[in-house]
Amino acid sequence: MDPMTSTPPPTRQLASSGSPFEATIGFSRAVRDGEVVAVSGTAPVWPDGHVDPDPVVQTRRCWEIALAALEQLGGTPADVVRTRTYLVTTDAADAASQVHGEIFGAVRPASTMVVVAALLDPRWLVEVELDAVLRG
Repeated sequence: MDPMTSTPPPTRQLASSGSPFEATIGFSRAVRDGEVVAVSGTAPVWPDGHVDPDPVVQTRRCWEIALAALEQLGGTPADVVRTRTYLVTTDAADAASQVHGEIFGAVRPASTMVVVAALLDPRWLVEVELDAVLRG
């Protein structure tokens, strides 16, 4: 089978956030296969392309987009089993931690926060992704 022309299995569901990168890069904001949902790296971009410079606002926007994709596929924050937060500076860690705690404090998923050299757009201070398991 040629991977360039293959189609996804019929059990796979895809979610889109409308990002222009989805079509050009060839990815989905989120994929559900059975009970498992994976949400792609999600940046703090508004539909008009605006990026707020505040790391708290950026983190909230990232999670808003990621959780909307999870919801499209039938999930809620309570279904999240793992999160990843990518920061371009340790200065954004407190803001990212605060927002993560507001959303996931009762859920307490496995979580990783790392500082990276850069993200795709220099305006982005934060990018997030998540994995969830939907049961029932």
